[in-house]
Amino acid sequence: MTKPVGASEKNVGDDAVREATGKGRDEWFALLDAAEATGWKHRDIASWLVSRHQVDPWWSQSITVAYEQARGIRSPGQRQDGTYEASVTRTVALEKAEALRALAAVVGIELGIEPLALNLDAKNATARFPLDGGEFVLASSTGRPGRRASIGLVWGRMPDDARLAEVKSRMRDWLKAVG
Repeated sequence: MTKPVGASEKNVGDDAVREATGKGRDEWFALLDAAEATGWKHRDIASWLVSRHQVDPWWSQSITVAYEQARGIRSPGQRQDGTYEASVTRTVALEKAEALRALAAVVGIELGIEPLALNLDAKNATARFPLDGGEFVLASSTGRPGRRASIGLVWGRMPDDARLAEVKSRMRDWLKAVG
């Protein structure tokens, strides 16, 4: 059975890490191990990479998550606060605001609730749906006027990884219903 959320290293290749940072993951991991970073907080690892090794902040986050996953500090899909998150994306032949309206309508029907907030004018348009127990679904849409839009869904603050596969499948179906 495939895991519902892949490890960080599956999303970004080691060649890309080396090109962007000058070192591959194994080299970064060796430096972090030598610094005894397995006992550090996420932000401390990322900050160390930026301040000591001038790693771009985006890449420091990528390396930090991959390191935490490789060392068993964090599971795939797990956030810094210990909760879990699943996400899916798709490109549709709709304008950004139209795509978000359509996605928010599908999500609203499927969840049986209206979005708490719907922001169509932001660079990254979003609609947020609060769920029981502090969980949420965030719908988003990005794109340039008159062009295709990338739509996405994030289901966040799940207490464990038990529902990741089911949630991702469900959200993929919602994306398919748009455009």
